[in-house]
Amino acid sequence: MTPGVTDAVVTRGLTKRFRGGQVAVADLDLNVPQGSVFGFLGPNGSGKTTTIRMLLGLVSPTAGAVTLLGEPMPRSAAAALPRVGALIEGPACYPFLSGAVNLARLDAADRTADPATRHNRVNEALERVGLLAARGKRYKAYSLGMRQRLGLAAALLRPRELLVLDEPTNGLDPQGTREIRSLVRAVADEGSTVFLSSHLLAEVEQVCTHAAVLSHGKLVAVGTVESLRTAAAGHLVVRTPDVGLAVTTLRGLGIPDVSADGDQVTAAADSVPPEVACAALVADGVRVQALAVQRPSLEEAFVALTGEGFDVTE
Repeated sequence: MTPGVTDAVVTRGLTKRFRGGQVAVADLDLNVPQGSVFGFLGPNGSGKTTTIRMLLGLVSPTAGAVTLLGEPMPRSAAAALPRVGALIEGPACYPFLSGAVNLARLDAADRTADPATRHNRVNEALERVGLLAARGKRYKAYSLGMRQRLGLAAALLRPRELLVLDEPTNGLDPQGTREIRSLVRAVADEGSTVFLSSHLLAEVEQVCTHAAVLSHGKLVAVGTVESLRTAAAGHLVVRTPDVGLAVTTLRGLGIPDVSADGDQVTAAADSVPPEVACAALVADGVRVQALAVQRPSLEEAFVALTGEGFDVTE
């Protein structure tokens, strides 16, 4: 972590407008806390990759400012980028060279890397992503998932204060996806900040501490994952043989959206504390077999925030 810096990434008014007037990212304000696993969440085409390219100085913003690890970008890219590992839209490698040789070439391009320890560094990075057995295999023979793993290995060649990952589980099978999630958690436990862009809700919900939701280039919500989930109203669910009486009681408490289905009654959860609702039901003679407050998933919260769903699911 950088002493005196509380946020690994800060953007203010970040905007990218392409020729023809198309706005890819509009007036984006982000604060990514140091040490967090920050999910950058949105459907394909929502502006996530364009934002990441602006963060790293690969694309010039039309307006706004970016600070990376306390350094203004792109003016101080030479000071910031050696402390950042990144995987953006898959790695670019030489197809006829092996995975290990490709990593060695990438490592050699880092002027701060010690050549004497390069071999060990490459092997350790390959081992972390499960590619050590394929170190001698040519890149052109790698599957899509293996290429994603190699890109992660490249980002992990050196200890990084910030790891920026754009759709890191793209092309991976379920087992590979779980392994990458574990790797992300391990990197965060070592003290790095991870900025992870994804359209997979389960990925963000399981591994991230914070998240921002992007829709059509605009930030619609940001906060901890838990706060985003609870932004959508929960439901009070009551199971009882006395459905009609339960509906009457809950409506009498002023609870909105009361409905019944079989032996289950559902109502909005946040207008009355659940213990108050339970006491009222019992007092009215309702035989309560079960009562629970169900909080929404991140997917339900996203739909509530944006009015749209994701085009791709895990």
